[in-house]
Order: sequence, then structure tokens, then C-alpha cells
Amino acid sequence: MKKILFLFSFSIVSILAACSTSKSDSDENWTPEKPIEFVAPGGAGGGWDTTARMSAKVFKEEGIIKKDIGVINKTGGGGAVGWAYIAEKAGNPHHLFIASPPLIDVPLNGQSQYDHTDFTPIANVIADYGAFVVRSDAKWKNLNDLFTDMKKDPAKITVIGSSSPGSMDHIQFVKIAKEAGVDITKIKYISEQDGGELTALLNGSADVFSTGVAETIEQVKAGKIKVLAVTSEERLKGDVISEYPTVKEQGIDSSFVNWRGFFGPSNLDERAVEYYVSKFKELNQSEAWKEIRNKYGWDELFMSGEEYKAFLDEQREEAKDLLDELGLAKK
Repeated sequence: MKKILFLFSFSIVSILAACSTSKSDSDENWTPEKPIEFVAPGGAGGGWDTTARMSAKVFKEEGIIKKDIGVINKTGGGGAVGWAYIAEKAGNPHHLFIASPPLIDVPLNGQSQYDHTDFTPIANVIADYGAFVVRSDAKWKNLNDLFTDMKKDPAKITVIGSSSPGSMDHIQFVKIAKEAGVDITKIKYISEQDGGELTALLNGSADVFSTGVAETIEQVKAGKIKVLAVTSEERLKGDVISEYPTVKEQGIDSSFVNWRGFFGPSNLDERAVEYYVSKFKELNQSEAWKEIRNKYGWDELFMSGEEYKAFLDEQREEAKDLLDELGLAKK
């Protein structure tokens, strides 16, 4: 009789333990309860917008994320408007945003109260690169020709970019120029954020356009511009862009990566972070995403967790040193 009671008691305890384990497992698995919003803190067609929309497209078409994903644009302040919008969503796991070096540069130069430490890093998804462009009839045949003239009189040559002074298009150019021996404190940089950069280059208002690789392809095909250099470590693969020489192959030991990744609001539940990291890993490994990367000339640069956080902190220190030298870092 005692044996029967023991077995019965053991069975009840086992069942309760199993139920408890099942409930615990269920509690540990988070999934979205409503549609997800991806925020692009810039205009339609830009790098943030394209990366967010292509990510959402692959997530849906490959069935990686079941819930609908909408992409919205929050423009202004070089990204600051979008960051302020996300900052108000603290703890809400249904809002993510795409970011890149301006999330570090813009706060450092005092144009935003929010920086990368105010958000939850999820995963970096791609590496894009800068391109230094001149008119097709410009006298400079390569980057060293340009820098030879800039060493003589940096202020005589006008560099234009879409980013504000002290942000990405400016920083990527001065980083390379500094390594080449140009006095970066005397470089004349103009910010044009209304889409007139190429017009300014072609009509002679600017001499050099610091931009992204993807923005050069159609104009190179049309014969209007030439690319003096790209900031990748090695030559890029793809139609047209494979012809672009790198900074390094021209004897200048420097590079610049336009990393691009996703962040969430602050105070996210760790289960939600784990969910998104796993989904972005699936995205990164999918053939559909590889095709997207090839189409836009993006490289693979997947990071998450502590690796991503450490990378961002290193990027901040590097950017701060340059901004300090330029006199653009906030005091």
C-alpha cells in the first residue's frame, strides 16, 4: 500500500513539475503581439530607407517573421527626429529603427540628445562604403592626384555631402584625407541635405562629392561622373562597382565602413531582444538577403550582443577623436 501511495505521489509531483516546466518554457518565448514598425530616420530612397524596406520585404516573403512589418520615415536633424520618436517608445518591442554612423556622429557634434547608448542594439545587418566622386572631366585621375592639390591648399577644393558637418559623409572623407597627410581642419565641406549634391558637383559649385557607393552607379553608367576611390578594404563585387579602386590600393592605409543595423527602444525585455536577434540571423543567412546585398553592393557584416556593443563603443571613440580635431565635438 505504501509503495502504491509513493508511486501515486511521485506521479503527481512529476506531472506538476512538467506543467511548471512547460509554463516556464512558454514564458521564455516572446513573439510579437501586433504589427511591427521599422523606422527609417531619413527620406525615401536613402540608405536607411532602402535597408529597412528590403529587410521587411525579405522577412515577409521568406516567412521569417509572421507579423506584418510597416516602414515609416521620420526625417530631420540628420536622424535626430527619428531617434527622438523611438526614445518615446521605451520598453515597447514593436518599434525598431535602422541606424548607421550618424547615430554616433550627430550626438557627438551636439545635434541630438540621444546616442547609441540610449537604445537597445539588436543586430548589424550590412556594411556599405563611401565613394569619392568627381565630374567625368575633372583633372584628377585618382585619389592621390586630388590629395596632392589639397595638401597645397585644402580650402581651394570644395567637398560636398548629404550629411551635416561632423556627420558621416564629412567624417568618411576627412578620415581618409588625414591619413593622406591633408590638413583636415582647412577642408571646405558643404552640407546639402535637399538632394542637390549631384547638381552642385556637375555645375561646378562643388569639386568632390562624398557619398555612398550605391548613389554613384547610374551616374557612372551615364558617363557624368567618375569615382576616384571607395572606402572598402577590398574591391567590391558587382556590375560597375567592381571597377572602383579602393583607397588602400592607392597607397593610403585607411578605410571607412558605413555599418547599418537595427536598434530598439531602451528597456526592452531580453526575450524580445533574443527573438529579434534570432530573426536577423535567419535574414542574414537567407539566399534572398544575399541577393539584396549583391544588388546594392553591400557586404555582410552581421553582429549582435556584446560584439555589437563593443564595436559601437570603438566607433564612438574614433569619431570623437576626429571631431575633436575638427573642433566640432560638443563641449
